[in-house]
Amino acid sequence: MIAILVMILASLASALVFMTKGRDDPKRMAKALTVRIALSVGLFVMLMAGYYFGLISGRL
Repeated sequence: MIAILVMILASLASALVFMTKGRDDPKRMAKALTVRIALSVGLFVMLMAGYYFGLISGRL
């Protein structure tokens, strides 16, 4: 789970670099943001599945 969170942050950082440079192809920034969204959705689904199957308790 932590590795996925780190990958989300790395993808967000790369999109920021592509956006601030401005001279690169905007498709690279869109691709980095698409990867971030896909990773975020995947992490959310994994958390929901873990809660549903009892791997994550309701109270911390």
